[in-house]
Amino acid sequence: MKPAMETAAEENTEQSQERKVNSRAEMEIGRYHWMYPGSKNHQYRPVPTLGDRAGPLSSPGCFECCIKCLGGVPYASLVATILCFSGVALFCGCGHVALAGTVAILEQHFSTNTSDHALLSEVIQLMQYVIYGIASFFFLYGIILLAEGFYTTSAVKELHGEFKTTACGRCISGMFVFLTYVLGVAWLGVFGFSAVPVFMFYNIWSTCEFIKSPQTNGTSGVEQICVDVRQYGIIPWNAFPGKICGSALENICNTNEFYMSYHLFIVACAGAGATVIALIHFLMILSSNWAYLKDASKMQAYQDIKAKEEQELQDIQSRSKEQLNSYT
Repeated sequence: MKPAMETAAEENTEQSQERKVNSRAEMEIGRYHWMYPGSKNHQYRPVPTLGDRAGPLSSPGCFECCIKCLGGVPYASLVATILCFSGVALFCGCGHVALAGTVAILEQHFSTNTSDHALLSEVIQLMQYVIYGIASFFFLYGIILLAEGFYTTSAVKELHGEFKTTACGRCISGMFVFLTYVLGVAWLGVFGFSAVPVFMFYNIWSTCEFIKSPQTNGTSGVEQICVDVRQYGIIPWNAFPGKICGSALENICNTNEFYMSYHLFIVACAGAGATVIALIHFLMILSSNWAYLKDASKMQAYQDIKAKEEQELQDIQSRSKEQLNSYT
């Protein structure tokens, strides 16, 4: 009899505690609905933050939108694009004008017969047309690489959003890596080739400076100091005169064609070097972006598998609950 009475007393105590808990919960719910009367069916709503309760003045303005847009700009690709455009522009513009000045110097002083330098004139004219093509191609290619930088930056920053990387996008990124590598190697050759006329003009300029020096100025041996451009292979050995000596050589160095061509070849060589640096920079950026896209695709596959497993687990739980409800 005594144990039954103790059991009943314990049950009454538990019921009273549950009523207290329920009454406290109902009081809290009532106080919440009194503070936030818009809620229904006893469903809690998140407490609005200060930004939510603030007026329309706190809405994102132009400054916040600009900051958000600037956050998605691929600054490394932008710097490489500007460097590439600058280098190609210097090489093509200065190289075109310098080649024309070189032809004028050869025709006026080193090869008076037109047939002797006809082949050289055709080659220089062909190189000028190639310069036009290089300028057009790299203008378009730089814009494409910049757009690819925007694409990969968005892909990395919106990895957990709705943005999805595709196998085609990764294949295009890999193709750009290979193409940029080939162009970088080609521009190394262009940089080395552009240093040849700089070397030739430097030899002529240094010879003229030696003629102007006080040790040789006014001496009879000045006329024996010569420059023979035939040894460089740009004109044949039977070209006349082919060799300029003494004061005539000094007069050539004082002409505007020589001065402009020499300095323009130097700037063109510097532009080719800047283009090589820009392509190396692009190569590092593209390789990094391709690796990011590869990791992003693996992460997306993992998230898809995880979401599928969670959905299957929820389906199993819902079925088990339905079966338990049908039994009860």
